[in-house]
Amino acid sequence: MKAQPKQSSSNKPAGGALTPARQRELFVHMLRIRCLDERMLKLQRAGRIGFVGTAKGLEAALVGPACALEAQDWLWSGLREGGAALARGMPLGDYIAQMYCNSNDSAKGRQMCNHFQHKGTHYPSWSSVIGTQIPHGVGAAYAAKLHGKDEVHSIHFGDGATSSNGFHSGMNFAAVWKAPCVFVCVDNGWAISVPSSAQTAAKSYADKAAAYGMPGEDVDGNDVLAVQAAVSKAVERARSGKGPSLVVLKTYRMLGHSSSDDPTKYRDAKEVAYWEGRDPIEGFEKQLVAAKILAKGERAKLEAQLYAEIDAEIHKQEAAPKMPLKTLVEDVYAEVPLHLRKQYNQFIAIAERLGEATPGDGAFPL
Repeated sequence: MKAQPKQSSSNKPAGGALTPARQRELFVHMLRIRCLDERMLKLQRAGRIGFVGTAKGLEAALVGPACALEAQDWLWSGLREGGAALARGMPLGDYIAQMYCNSNDSAKGRQMCNHFQHKGTHYPSWSSVIGTQIPHGVGAAYAAKLHGKDEVHSIHFGDGATSSNGFHSGMNFAAVWKAPCVFVCVDNGWAISVPSSAQTAAKSYADKAAAYGMPGEDVDGNDVLAVQAAVSKAVERARSGKGPSLVVLKTYRMLGHSSSDDPTKYRDAKEVAYWEGRDPIEGFEKQLVAAKILAKGERAKLEAQLYAEIDAEIHKQEAAPKMPLKTLVEDVYAEVPLHLRKQYNQFIAIAERLGEATPGDGAFPL
């Protein structure tokens, strides 16, 4: 899939609403994330990949902002935005190769799985350190402004990141510099096991925007059209030179923080059941069927097609060779210096003597 082209007027009828064809595209993007998430979690449980940051329930909060951006814009990830990168044009093969950290992984195995990046769609690699992408994104947005580039930088993070130093310094600098960026806070209710009520005394995370001199808005993060409209408005504001905005997407993470987390230890089953009734895909499906944009029962056919596409790519990437060991010392210097060559040779000698490394028995801490 190619990166989405610049939004044309033909894609938006009078009133700014998305065309039926575009709404259908958003639904397929959301469905692809759900199908892919299900497959990745099964692979992790089978021990075939190492780690998954699940996205079930957050599909509207991923696709809506991604489809509000133009091709030249950037998206800075917090954790679960891999599906947003797919919606913007990152190839499915790149996504799955990174989950296997194989020879097709553009990160060359230097990131743990579920840490995506894609140069073609301006999607920088993200860090597990909470909130560090916020000042990085602000700096990149300010640089774009200084160079006169027509870019908006969409900076994503979870509710837990609002307690990080990166959030406060990033928000402050962005507002002072009127950097062309949009802060997208995905408030899914839980920062791992810390509830929003223990994270802030503010009535809403959107209230924090006022302290930095920018507008803040709460949006139903399970309504993909509302999300797309709100982020589009914030993007247009940033692009016109009026500075940043904070958009808070109220949604819910249906599964654990990651494949290593058991949310039943800290969440009430009644709370989960409430949000199950507000599933973003089911809600959008009903809306599209009522508008005759989607045929009744068509979702099952689309899912079958998506699973076939995903499964074919899984088989391809699982059969790909491992990342060559020489990549350990590549890319840092134009020529590999003597000390790294010595270390590499020692490493190879040990690997030849002891054989391949085996997976550890310890559980991943997050």
